[in-house]
Amino acid sequence: MRSITDLVRLLAAYVRLNLAAQLEYRGAFLSQVIAMFINDGIWVIFWVVFFDRFPVLRGWTREDVITVWAITAAGFGLAFAMFGNSLWLATFITQGQLDTWLLYPRPVLPHLLVSKMLASAWGDALFGFFTYILFVHPSIVQLFMFICLTLSVAMLFVGFCILVSSFGFFLGNAVALLDQGVNALITFSTYPAVIFDGGVKLILFTLIPAAFVSYLPVEALRQLSPGIALLSTMGAVGVLSVGVLVFYRGLRRYESGNLMEMRG
Repeated sequence: MRSITDLVRLLAAYVRLNLAAQLEYRGAFLSQVIAMFINDGIWVIFWVVFFDRFPVLRGWTREDVITVWAITAAGFGLAFAMFGNSLWLATFITQGQLDTWLLYPRPVLPHLLVSKMLASAWGDALFGFFTYILFVHPSIVQLFMFICLTLSVAMLFVGFCILVSSFGFFLGNAVALLDQGVNALITFSTYPAVIFDGGVKLILFTLIPAAFVSYLPVEALRQLSPGIALLSTMGAVGVLSVGVLVFYRGLRRYESGNLMEMRG
């Protein structure tokens, strides 16, 4: 418990410092947040127009698809607003830039992940919560479950980035693989899972675990099912656990890039 408390304090300190650094340039920060908010909103408008013409898609309604976008955006936003370096982990491994974090008296991985913030991710997070509350009108129970599932989705995004990036220890370069993997995960997560069948659905539970972002969380919210919510969370925990295991196994093979850096 003490170790967990220390990690939470570390995360809180980094988020506070990173946010303060971003707010040094308030105009740039706000413009990124607003631009991402608008970008997400354009896609939701597309689905609203679609469901005005076709009210039901294999049992899914407009509110269900809005929930997909809301929970994906909110989970993505929280993941990379707090653990921004997840998106650059593959680059650090490939270029031998982990030396700095290996010197700190902290666990390497959490310290590395929280040391950077993706400013535009706050736009995704705000959009997700705003859209869900505005369009779905959830009850208190639904809102609480939405928040919990959003944290689960954020966990899955971070775990997926760690897992794919860690292949760089074994393949030599996983930067392109991470970019393609994250793009695929986002793409499949923002479409109704009911349109996929057979082998594609199997892929969405394994290689590209988008089902734990879009399908199971939405079903949990539709049915108010703690059991389905638990399955979704277990999937996210599983991806994160495998990612951490592969990272530390690969760290034994790490080769320094012998770079000299100054960090303030």
